[in-house]
Amino acid sequence: MVKSPTRPNVLLITCDQWRGDCLSAVGHSTVKTPNADALAREGVLFRRHYAGTAPCSPARACLYTGLYQMNNRVCRNGTPLDARHDTIALAARRIGYDPTLFGYTDVAPDPRLHAPGDPVLRSYEGVLPGFTVRQFLPEHQKPWLSWLAARGIDAHTGFPDIHRPLGKPSRKVTNAPPVYSKDETPTAFLAGEFTRWLGEQEPDASWFAHISFLSPHPPFIVPEPYNTMYDPADGPAFRRTESNGAEAAVHPYVAWELSKQQRANFLPGMAGRVSEWDEASFRKIRAIYYGMISEMDAQLGHLWQALKATDAWENTVIMLTSDHAEMMGDHYMLGKGGFFDGSFHIPLIIRDPRLKQSAGTEVAQFTEAVDIMPTLIELLGGQAPAHLDGKSLQPFLSGNPPSAWRDAAHWEYDFRSVAEGRTEAHFGLKPQQCNLAVIRTEKYKYVHFGGGLPPLLYQLDDDPGEIRNVAGEASHQAVRLEFAERLLSWRAEHLDQSLALVELTENGVVGEIPRRI
Repeated sequence: MVKSPTRPNVLLITCDQWRGDCLSAVGHSTVKTPNADALAREGVLFRRHYAGTAPCSPARACLYTGLYQMNNRVCRNGTPLDARHDTIALAARRIGYDPTLFGYTDVAPDPRLHAPGDPVLRSYEGVLPGFTVRQFLPEHQKPWLSWLAARGIDAHTGFPDIHRPLGKPSRKVTNAPPVYSKDETPTAFLAGEFTRWLGEQEPDASWFAHISFLSPHPPFIVPEPYNTMYDPADGPAFRRTESNGAEAAVHPYVAWELSKQQRANFLPGMAGRVSEWDEASFRKIRAIYYGMISEMDAQLGHLWQALKATDAWENTVIMLTSDHAEMMGDHYMLGKGGFFDGSFHIPLIIRDPRLKQSAGTEVAQFTEAVDIMPTLIELLGGQAPAHLDGKSLQPFLSGNPPSAWRDAAHWEYDFRSVAEGRTEAHFGLKPQQCNLAVIRTEKYKYVHFGGGLPPLLYQLDDDPGEIRNVAGEASHQAVRLEFAERLLSWRAEHLDQSLALVELTENGVVGEIPRRI
């Protein structure tokens, strides 16, 4: 007789650059995500979930450690993750799982643990400590490219040129498809590798898999039929001022960001600045982005089918989220970073088949990426360490929402450029001054900058598009002071607590000493 696993399986899915409003389950007017929606009907949908920071490495550090950037200190792609920090994979390993990775984690290793000439120190695309790697897929995508070649696809151009549209090069945005088909995308490749691995698992053994998909990250291109699935005329109005010049005048940081965003970073071969694209071009790009989300969603459907075919569906905890979001034309920008909601509002759906009482519910309270680690630890029967910045979402999943919960979301963004020093030179600041912190409630959003750059304040109930900065208006000075104090209190409460919650007494150690291994 085949035994059932004594613990649930875990499938942690992260997408890259998926906006939290781009789900049909939350009422998006255009984009359709039937498979993500199906997961939400059997799980819990968190409508106000926010990344801790951006870009990829810092955002993932928050998710993987349960610590805010102020404590994990991963500031940029390439900032090493201090080896003293616990990780979601190490925690799962202590509970008895063998966490297995499909994709990437973008974790730069601690250089103090390696010889100076070690090749791992030449890339930020390392693997989070604790993971067993089944299929690595870094930015160069060589494993996928070789898989394409084996299928008869001409992949000699490599990354990123493999993602150029078919046909003659054009200076205009086009929705022409790439050389690969909908069944040959990097998303399909990783989904297939997971499905193959899933078929190898013993029926009575619990597993933990993390699939880290690149989509809908740029380059913005997608195969048929997704490239024409959405009409550029459809979709909400962009959130921005009347011109890119007016946008640049909002704040010195916004002007800097607009000046350095290059089209080639989003569409290979394109020349010029992103902010100088016209409305029609932004809408064409957004239609492609919507198509990429639908292509991603289709592969989620294949994963759900594979879990059901192997009788794992009813014993698998699924978490679907993103590392950060995507501006997608708002404020004349693409990509991520800064402080706008478009970069930080991300999806989160959690389905635990043991907690059917919460199936189909939605959570309107503010939740954050740092909540993922303590939530997962508790769902697996462990105890979340007290020093983590995140809070377990298990009460929401159990149908017993907590009476006291945070009334704001918080995030940070560090815009230093240690290797080149361009940002520091532009603003005349030290690296440690190139940062900002955000507190966002339902009604207000306050952004505080380091280095003496002016703050920002938006009244969101009257200005949801974050168009009008009221920080300098006399009528809002009391609110500005209140939120500056709230942000200061938040930072004071969440300063590194790893040993601050421990005391040595004559009777020995009082408190919990954090474990890494």
